Amino acid sequence: MTRWLAISNRENSKVVIRKHIWGVPKRYVNTIRRVVPGDTVLVYVGQKVVDRDLLPPAITAAFEVTSKMYEDASQIFTAPAKLGDEIFPLRINLKPIMIFDPPIEFKPLIPNLAFITNKTMWSGHIQGHAMREIPEEDYQRIMETGRKEGR
Repeated sequence: MTRWLAISNRENSKVVIRKHIWGVPKRYVNTIRRVVPGDTVLVYVGQKVVDRDLLPPAITAAFEVTSKMYEDASQIFTAPAKLGDEIFPLRINLKPIMIFDPPIEFKPLIPNLAFITNKTMWSGHIQGHAMREIPEEDYQRIMETGRKEGR
């Protein structure tokens, strides 16, 4: 079983939570093709400014993968401006494990996450990825944080 961090934005995280589907652009076919039923996915969202308030980077949910990759051209996700009319057609189905409400703030986790080797320039471990594999210990640490905080 592989643990994955799915990098998203807040709008698409809501779609994932509501529809139990994760999608990526075709250029990430080699990554999403490695995802198999039984793997788990943590949904990461970057920071966002809303009405002058800064929403910090966070983990919004944990899911179990229930399907192999498939292609679907239906428009359910919202592409960031830099991606134009991207529809994220390479998809997997998911089953919720835990929805973190409120989301788990990501920055306090950084000192204890093994996959983030550069603790100062940590965003480089996330930017440019649609999803990335993370170690079991990091997955467990994030899940434990969610349980401790009563989400």
